[in-house]
Amino acid sequence: MNYEASFGVIGLGTMGKNLALNVESHGFRVAVWNREQDWTDAFIAERASGAFRGSASLEEFVRAMARPRRVLMMIPAGKPVDEMIDRLRPLLAPGDVLVDGGNSWYLDTRRREAALRDARIHFVGCGVSGGEEGARNGPSLMPGGSDEAWAALQDVLEAIAARADAGPCVTHVGPDGAGHFVKMVHNGIEYGDMQLIAESWDVMRRGLGLSAVETADVWAAWNEGPLQSFLIELSAEVCRVADPDTGAPLVDLVLDQAGQKGTGRWTAQVALELGVPVPVIAAATDARVLSSMKAERSHAGRLLPGPGAVLEGIDRETALRELHDALLASRICTYAQGMALIAAGSREYAWNVDLSEICRIWTGGCIIRAQLLDTARAALAQDPRLSNLLLAPELSRAAVAAQPAWRRTVQRGITAGITMPAHVSALAYYDTYRSPRLPQNLTQAQRDAFGAHTYERIDRAGTQHSTWKP
Repeated sequence: MNYEASFGVIGLGTMGKNLALNVESHGFRVAVWNREQDWTDAFIAERASGAFRGSASLEEFVRAMARPRRVLMMIPAGKPVDEMIDRLRPLLAPGDVLVDGGNSWYLDTRRREAALRDARIHFVGCGVSGGEEGARNGPSLMPGGSDEAWAALQDVLEAIAARADAGPCVTHVGPDGAGHFVKMVHNGIEYGDMQLIAESWDVMRRGLGLSAVETADVWAAWNEGPLQSFLIELSAEVCRVADPDTGAPLVDLVLDQAGQKGTGRWTAQVALELGVPVPVIAAATDARVLSSMKAERSHAGRLLPGPGAVLEGIDRETALRELHDALLASRICTYAQGMALIAAGSREYAWNVDLSEICRIWTGGCIIRAQLLDTARAALAQDPRLSNLLLAPELSRAAVAAQPAWRRTVQRGITAGITMPAHVSALAYYDTYRSPRLPQNLTQAQRDAFGAHTYERIDRAGTQHSTWKP
């Protein structure tokens, strides 16, 4: 075909291929290139009638696009991105826009954006959420970069993004690494929410003896109320699937070792560096690490006795109702921790991220889309300086109302020996955050006693040091 493409995609793996299809289906001519030439050839051959142009080399790929060129890289994060930038840099011209759509470390994105800025090439770190289906039919997009880069990309990104009641699920998040920072936190929230759901499922299965299909019915019912979300809906679907070979619930045949690609760990790491508590996300990350220790856990299970994991002294309906409320309260804490971390990152790097907009673009397309985000968005729009979502009136009322059931659910799980680290962490976060007085006065006294680190008094101003040992 003899035409200039208006957009280019490098990397034809699952996400890159589906994003290319999404872009083309919205009326844009798309140039594509993949390191393995046979992938490019197969992609073009299967879509001969489409507005695609395959290239045998990066030079040909760049020449195929109208200027200013807009290039999306969907390749593994880390060294491959730097190598691709090095190959593309001499081929691109001032005004061109290079987008990294992978899950890159946001500090790498800041470095890359600064390095290309001198050559007047715009670099954009763009978070993409929604998985394979989202990439094809409408993801949530989190681009960070210059205003000029956003202006150059806005038409195509708004066209391919998911649509919610409040518009396309994309916004200009902020400068340099803001987009990848927000995507990192998004994934951290995802870790936390998935762990809370898994723990709730464990209570249903082991604690209450529900079958997999019965839990699917519970998820489906919960998805009609305040817990409505993609992950609750997905849980209902997953728990209904039967193994074609045995007829058993397929989920019961899945090895209990959860994988991870590092974004949850990054979130916990950055939170420590910025001084923002994210205990649910940290607990979820730890839970995945512990799950990977399958052989060691199996050995320990034979040596370390515990309760039988059955909830006693409560009827099923009451336990499920209270579990629902506990999950809602814990989820509110998880989202609150994530938004607090985004706010801290925005302050640290002067990104001026609009938290209400982040909630808006997460209401469609992305993995953590949930009814809760509509409430959070409204609260943050009304009070952009809200320090914590737990202080939003509607969410605080929900957490307070759920509190008795929340405490009873966690207590039952602990008594029965059902592991609930994320729920426990969420409740501890709630109790710590609401406490005007904490026992860290003893911690400060200890620090001063063994290391002369000083302390402050509640009844006078100034730094103090005392002799604590007789």
